[in-house]
Amino acid sequence: MSAARDNFSGNHFVAHAILAFFSVLALAPIAIIVMNAFKSRDAIFGAPLEPPTTGTFDLIGFRTVFANGNFDAYFMNSFSVTLVALGGTILFGSMAAFALSEYKFKLNSLTALFFTMGIMVPIRLGTPGILELMVASGLVNTRTALVLVYIAQGLPMAIFILAEYMRTVSDDLKNAGRVDGLSEYVIFFWLVLPLLRPAMVSVAVFTMIPMWNDLWFPLILAPGEDTKTLTLGAQAFIGQDVTDWNSVLAALTLSILPVLALYLVFSKGLIRGITSGAIK
Repeated sequence: MSAARDNFSGNHFVAHAILAFFSVLALAPIAIIVMNAFKSRDAIFGAPLEPPTTGTFDLIGFRTVFANGNFDAYFMNSFSVTLVALGGTILFGSMAAFALSEYKFKLNSLTALFFTMGIMVPIRLGTPGILELMVASGLVNTRTALVLVYIAQGLPMAIFILAEYMRTVSDDLKNAGRVDGLSEYVIFFWLVLPLLRPAMVSVAVFTMIPMWNDLWFPLILAPGEDTKTLTLGAQAFIGQDVTDWNSVLAALTLSILPVLALYLVFSKGLIRGITSGAIK
């Protein structure tokens, strides 16, 4: 009994050590960016791994971003595009997941496989076709182009997670609604959708981060000054010969805040969604 307990404690320690190692590996670049955003330019290059001190503390990067970077417009573009795309992804993803998990039709398995393949195939491979379609539709340099692309990008993962979770919803609840004469739309929106909140939080976190941090599609589809996102706007401080690293690091630090806020608000729901079978 004692040997089994020691073996369990040993395995427990190894698992935590591995998790701690990968946590440090993932968080170290973020910590370096945030630390150096509050330092002078000389301190950034002189001691990049040291936290700011009273002698190296400098907010010149943040002052430059707010004064010259058109930061407010870039932030609102990123916020509006991400919010609308996230809402569309969850709405259309949950409707498709409901159809795939609830109804048995001839191409059910093939349709589910088609959406699953969308997780494995990067949407960037279709960039030439997407650009040609947006040019033909007159949507280049509009936020609508980014919203449509991000919804298409997020749908496979959303459908996969929500369909798995939706299969755990009791059939008795849905059948009781049908016996009471409720339409399929009412059953979906009023009975099933409220039960999907943990899974929807998981979808929101997993799909928001690639949308918010994306540089590829804003650069290709919406490079105009009025439609620039925050990530693309930060590139304005990177010059061919000289780069304003204080401003670049300050802009990146500010862009982290919404993602951090999302995690802090929905962290409990995210963990509940993962542990209750949203991801299998």
